[in-house]
Amino acid sequence: MNLQTDKLKNVIASLPDKPGVYQFINKKEEIIYIGKAKSLKKRVSSYFTNKSHSGKTNVLVKNIADLKYIIVDTEGDALLLENNLIKEHQPRYNVMLKDDKSYPSICISNEAFPRIFKTRKLINDGSKYFGPYTSVWAVNSLLELIHELYPIRTCKLNLKKEHIDFKKYSVCLQYHIHKCNGPCIGSETEEEYEKYIHEAEKIIKGEVNELSKSIMDEIKLLSKELRFEEANVLKQKYEILENYKAKSIITNTVLEETEVFGYDEDENSSYINMLRISKGSIILGYTIEYRKRTDETKEDLLASAITELRRKFPGKTKEIILPFEIEFPIESINITIPQRGDKKKLLDLSTQNVKQYKFDRLKQREKLNPEQRSTAILKNLQEKLKLEKLPMTIDCFDNSNISGSDAVGACVVFKKGKPSKKDYRKYNIKTVKGPDDYESMREVVRRRYTRLIKEEAPLPDLILTDGGVGQMEVVRQVVENELNTSIPIAGLVKNKKHITHEILFGFPPKSIGISPNDLLFKFLANIQNEVHRFAITFHRDKRSKSQKTSELDNIPGIGEKSKIELMKHFKSIKRLQNADLDEIEKIVGKNRASKVYEYFRRDLKPSESNI
Repeated sequence: MNLQTDKLKNVIASLPDKPGVYQFINKKEEIIYIGKAKSLKKRVSSYFTNKSHSGKTNVLVKNIADLKYIIVDTEGDALLLENNLIKEHQPRYNVMLKDDKSYPSICISNEAFPRIFKTRKLINDGSKYFGPYTSVWAVNSLLELIHELYPIRTCKLNLKKEHIDFKKYSVCLQYHIHKCNGPCIGSETEEEYEKYIHEAEKIIKGEVNELSKSIMDEIKLLSKELRFEEANVLKQKYEILENYKAKSIITNTVLEETEVFGYDEDENSSYINMLRISKGSIILGYTIEYRKRTDETKEDLLASAITELRRKFPGKTKEIILPFEIEFPIESINITIPQRGDKKKLLDLSTQNVKQYKFDRLKQREKLNPEQRSTAILKNLQEKLKLEKLPMTIDCFDNSNISGSDAVGACVVFKKGKPSKKDYRKYNIKTVKGPDDYESMREVVRRRYTRLIKEEAPLPDLILTDGGVGQMEVVRQVVENELNTSIPIAGLVKNKKHITHEILFGFPPKSIGISPNDLLFKFLANIQNEVHRFAITFHRDKRSKSQKTSELDNIPGIGEKSKIELMKHFKSIKRLQNADLDEIEKIVGKNRASKVYEYFRRDLKPSESNI
């Protein structure tokens, strides 16, 4: 790719082989991209020498008119500086942080007799905030535990000393049900109240083991002093804490504060989850999304996310657990990439969280744009089969018969990834004698596309056959040899359990490696199941109609109404054939009954008719 200006060429040639941050600038002197590098010279040069960039990166390079760079001492410094500059300038082509969801936090208010409550607003007034928490249920459970253990007030009264001394307030229901000790009327000192707040803060921080042990020591001391009533009150608290621990403890081996980062991605975004673990409990969980703009590596995206999340939620962590190595080290932090054990379980938990977040985001997008999912699947199908255009219209064929009788064919049509039932077609097989699936397929495909071509209607972008190599070859012969046209053809092969097992494409046909859990595989299997259902239903209807009406149609004087009444009563031709004349007369009267009765006995010998 040609460099835009001599100035730009000279700057790139003189770049140092050192860590730093580079900024790409367009003709309007706007910063359009900021990146970090272990080697400024190698990284920036790669934009202009590497020819395998994505379309987005090629567009970026075409808009570069100038560049600036800043040298730093270490790769870690480059990571921090890049993060700061991106937040300040928000360049057009950098990853876009999607973090618009307001997660709840727990607040310990900065006031006399502090309150502990859930909030989504962080106010810089000296209050303490813990979180945020991705699960509202987790926050509510934690607050419920705290208020069950301690008589912490829930009112918003201003409990300054002068207000209490002037007896400005009176107690509320919480006081009467023993959920509050009534600090509003001076029945509790701030020192006594602060003890509850201190212990509640320990629970929020995840220091449950320490608090639980402290309470048990106090219970033992009270028991020795024969103060059993007080000991029993503490015992109830102890049991509540132990029950909470059983539900919230993640691992017993992680003693110090640890941070875990799970990672997942799709074509357009990267998702990073952060779990902060303290004393064996999760005390913080948060997930963010980065919208990709160019060819960022997952290592770069994870490093950027770690920097952003640790800045957003400062802590004392000395160890972080990651799913893979990152190129940019983080100062004074030990990085662990576990393969087994408790730390691997924590990493799996974080990964599980990030996958769920990704799933939720995709579901939200589908609700806002239902066609987005279908389009993504069709693009995937186009890539897998290397089709020239997106398969917006797909035809799928199937046949159905029993030993060649009542043979039928069916075609279902999917448009934009959705079934178009008004375009479904049924075919009675006319030219084939006996059970010959290949010739039945040949007839149906010939009739389908001969008519479309004659009517100058659009042909499908892809044909699917319910069957393997043989069915595909028959379709190809009709489409290419007889009709002299070209339509891509794929085969859907079922296993012995009649479940979609394999996707074939090309001539000679080859298996396309698609996992059964893949959305594309499920999409194609759904089409195959739909055409099979449609063909079977048509075949059953046809067979049922022929069985019920063929014999009765041959009896003179028996109309449609009489046939319906007779079949409704006798259920089958065989039962009607063996019925007594009197029984038939009760249904259709004497005249018509005699015609039916005589018809079924016309070929019987005299001895047989009298039985």
